[in-house]
Amino acid sequence: MTQIASEVLVQRLIAWGVDTVYGLPGDGINGIMEGLRRHADRIKFVLVHHEEAAAFMAVGHAKSTGRIGVCLATSGPGGIHLLNGLYDAKLDHQPVLAITGMQETSVLGTAYQQEVRLDQVFADVAEYNLVVDNPAQLPGVVDLAIRTAYARRGVAHLTVPNDVQVADADADPYQHMGPGAPPRTAPIYLAPPGVPRAEDLRAAAEVLDAGERVAILAGAGALHARREVLAVADVLGAPVIKTLPGKAVIPDDSPYAVGGIGLLGTRPGEDLVEDCDTLLMVGTNFPYTKHLPEPGKVRVVQLEADPARAGARLPTEVPMIGDAKEGLAALLPLLTRKHDRGHLEKYQKAMDGWRRRMADLESPRRDPIAPQYLVACVDRAASDDAILTCDSGTIATWAARHWTIRGDRGFYLSGNLASMAPGLPYAIAMQHAHPDRQVIAFVGDGGFAMLMAEFLTAARYGLPITVVVNNNGSLGQILWEQMVLGFPEHGVRFGAPASDFSGWARSCGGYGRKVTDPGELAGAVAEALAHPGPALLDVDVDPNEPPMPGKVEYQQAKKFAQAFLRGQPNKAAIATTLFKDRISHLGH
Repeated sequence: MTQIASEVLVQRLIAWGVDTVYGLPGDGINGIMEGLRRHADRIKFVLVHHEEAAAFMAVGHAKSTGRIGVCLATSGPGGIHLLNGLYDAKLDHQPVLAITGMQETSVLGTAYQQEVRLDQVFADVAEYNLVVDNPAQLPGVVDLAIRTAYARRGVAHLTVPNDVQVADADADPYQHMGPGAPPRTAPIYLAPPGVPRAEDLRAAAEVLDAGERVAILAGAGALHARREVLAVADVLGAPVIKTLPGKAVIPDDSPYAVGGIGLLGTRPGEDLVEDCDTLLMVGTNFPYTKHLPEPGKVRVVQLEADPARAGARLPTEVPMIGDAKEGLAALLPLLTRKHDRGHLEKYQKAMDGWRRRMADLESPRRDPIAPQYLVACVDRAASDDAILTCDSGTIATWAARHWTIRGDRGFYLSGNLASMAPGLPYAIAMQHAHPDRQVIAFVGDGGFAMLMAEFLTAARYGLPITVVVNNNGSLGQILWEQMVLGFPEHGVRFGAPASDFSGWARSCGGYGRKVTDPGELAGAVAEALAHPGPALLDVDVDPNEPPMPGKVEYQQAKKFAQAFLRGQPNKAAIATTLFKDRISHLGH
């Protein structure tokens, strides 16, 4: 059988260590699908129900393994559907390769059916972006696309016209000299960016040694550097703030952990930002500058892998370019141990109080079920190496505060894009990549409904993910954001009939259970986690539980009150929930 050009594409992916492609077939990629079929013994095609989910799965694969994720979509609308997931990769700096189809080269430019210039559509999202118009290009451009995705931590895109896909693999109408065998140095693209310059390390040590109230802000770029972050925190007597994508950098019960900052953060984390005189930023380019120290009031040292991001958020006295793990290891022997632990002990005491407040909100006696109690039940029942994926919205607040990082636990969500709906596709890809680990998707009813067909994907492949739906019958985060702007809620509650996704799970061949009674919740969580296949727990929670920021500002409280005065339709129920929260806190 004659080898077709698509086989060259597939073989090159295999040479780079790609073992899975997530996608949805279409007539624009039939040639590529044939290439995958011919090499199905070495590379797996995972069939999804929506291309957006395929892109999210590729991102989830990249986030949890560090290796490139690959997604595939047909021409026109199929390729367009990839975009949201690809922007998640772009904004969270994950290596992803998107492969799409295109009409035959002979009809391009003739307004042919589904003719969309996907290379132009992808121009903003992709670091490498090419229409392949000659089979001889394929080995070399696949290499370049993957190298670029790794090197620039972003998206690469190849779109291949139908006639090129099925052309003879040796066809070269333009008589080019094609590249040879794939490089043997492929692992170099997985290597970290290395150790910062010696003079930068010395300058950083001088600034940190001079600080009296040092804080560390650690992000996703430091997820592999837990030991080093803790060692530096110990020497400096520095409390550690974690960004939400960097939640798993250090354990939540560490004596150095003060939680996060921002709307989903903790009160001690917010106080520390205003109190520190020196800030060490490691593996983060935290975008919400209003929650960072006021420029000029603190001395800043940043350890960042990308020179373009160093110093982008705050005036930075010492920007160090390098890997978080290697950089901190090199910095550590240059630091002088701080023997005064008063600064650290102040925030340890504050965190003890914060943890008690969060535990109060996890009461099993509250009815309707408190979302905090739902996450607490999942947290207590899950294994010490469980992976939790999360959607955006109020659920991110509950997960940030009540999902405890301990052992080798993981935590993943759409960070900078903050997209709805990645929780389920992330979980599918991560369960596929880590078959021996427990993978839990914590999602809202709004986000789950967007891509709920992918639960059928999990069932088809026998993936034992556990989906926990925090069902408040609304777009909860938007509801509270409207009120914080001073506007009564509008258009954010789904209303009757109340959704019940457990039936959908059972119809897919998985486990499905609806829970409305707080007394049944702990047992139901344990039962779902123990199920050997895909399981879904749909839990009705209090729809009026506010995701209050760790530190309420005067203007926020004022606008909230204005929403009540202007006719907030559910103000009685909201007031009752706030009163219950207050009573819970009075227990300590």
